[in-house]
Amino acid sequence: MTIAIISSAVRTGRKSHWVALYFKNYIEQQGLATVDFIDLAEYQFPLFEERLRFMPSPSADVLDFAQRIVLADGVLIVTPEYNGGYPASLKNVVDLLYAEWKRKPIALATVSGGPFGGAQVMTSLVFSLWKIGAWVVPAMFQVAKVQESYDETGTPKDKEGTDKRAKAFLEELRWCIEANNRMQETAAKGS
Repeated sequence: MTIAIISSAVRTGRKSHWVALYFKNYIEQQGLATVDFIDLAEYQFPLFEERLRFMPSPSADVLDFAQRIVLADGVLIVTPEYNGGYPASLKNVVDLLYAEWKRKPIALATVSGGPFGGAQVMTSLVFSLWKIGAWVVPAMFQVAKVQESYDETGTPKDKEGTDKRAKAFLEELRWCIEANNRMQETAAKGS
């Protein structure tokens, strides 16, 4: 099983990246899946111009990103909340693809510097993912006051409590991935 983790913030001093690193470390240490860590800051995509399927000559980065999403059994998106919404870097890659997101199990971890843990970003992000046919996992992982909760290596201040929450969150993602894989196998046998 492969889980792609998308670290969606690209701004200087991003702290949601710390949570993405935590999940990478936790999944690998627990042997839950193979991790494909996708840091959108490394791509530096230009502003969205067109969906991949309509691009006459997509860049190598666009093709690479699309292939990584296709090969992932599920995706864990870690996003900060910016003024009640999610960053343009994430909106860019959500809109870039279409068929690649269809029925893809996606778990959401939201992060904020304030007390609400990115709760407001859920509405707009879930709606966008739903509109393109992604399967949003019915579990959330919210991180409030991220600057007080994790360090830059992804180590949580409350490791025991964080690991307990992560375990339940990732069990839900893994369940959805396994269910999706069984449905795809059944559909393939029927055709």
